[in-house]
Amino acid sequence: MTALSILDLSPIPEGHDARHALLNSLDLARHAERLGFQRYWVAEHHNMPGIASAATSVVIGHIAGGTKTIRVGAGGVMLPNHSPLVIAEQFGTLASLYPGRIDLGVGRAPGSDQLTARALRRNLEGEIDAFPQDVMELIGYFAPASPNQRIFAVPGVGTGVPVWILGSSTYGAQLAAAFGLPYAFASHFAPDQMGEAIDIYRQRFRPSASLDKPHLMLGIGAFAAETDEEARRLFTSQQQAFVNLRRGRPGPLPRPVDDLTQVLSPAELAMVEHSLACRVVGSPDTIRRGLEAFIRQTGADELMVTGAIHDHPARLRSFEIVAEAHRALGAAQSAAAD
Repeated sequence: MTALSILDLSPIPEGHDARHALLNSLDLARHAERLGFQRYWVAEHHNMPGIASAATSVVIGHIAGGTKTIRVGAGGVMLPNHSPLVIAEQFGTLASLYPGRIDLGVGRAPGSDQLTARALRRNLEGEIDAFPQDVMELIGYFAPASPNQRIFAVPGVGTGVPVWILGSSTYGAQLAAAFGLPYAFASHFAPDQMGEAIDIYRQRFRPSASLDKPHLMLGIGAFAAETDEEARRLFTSQQQAFVNLRRGRPGPLPRPVDDLTQVLSPAELAMVEHSLACRVVGSPDTIRRGLEAFIRQTGADELMVTGAIHDHPARLRSFEIVAEAHRALGAAQSAAAD
């Protein structure tokens, strides 16, 4: 059965602040734990007025400290922004505090605009090209100490924190396959190369000490409510936020609207429809059928569900409906096998 996890960007709803968003994230993580989700990941973004997860390792500590069993991690850390040793120390610390529960997904994008990336890194030369070497260096810091090793991540050494490769193109698929690592594709906002990336990862995968066979996670948007109409209305917050980002004016998560054509142009509507195509929006039955179709189409080992909804109780209910739909699919598969 395909596993089910959550990606949360800690959205800051219009009319609220970052503290409100981070408290909501912890509440949702506890809700997800009760519902049986496997992982709860947050992601690194910078200079985004609508996203509160910039200090990703700090947010992970906040969520892991307030939950008991669910795996918590980064989906992901943008490794070119950081020294591998610093990230190893941060996640080694998390793994020491919450053993067996911490994941580290890494990507090579800046998670920001170029001006902000320069402020983060001070120097943009070479870091992107060094990504494969940085990944291997990072993994090495989590391994047991070797006899001649001179630099250690403390905490970190020997913790074996699982490292995932994230991507929205075929590059990450090639790297994850070559290194024998689990792979998460950002199909929830960049669907164009999904099929090609899946094929590359599965066909070229080389077993490693980390993983003996491919493990593919795919992102999918989910906006669920009691009716299709209400779910579509909830989805308009995410659609507006996505367009605002493309306009170069990111901001807090907008309130939902009844008629999206009143706030977005036809070209913007077409763009957001294409970019957010990997999604399920609707009533419980619509969600179940949508998840079933996506799993059948991709054969994903795991789905990373995301959904920025302005109203927190509606967001909790949306993920509850998704979990119920997932359980129904599992029950149907079990019955068919019998």
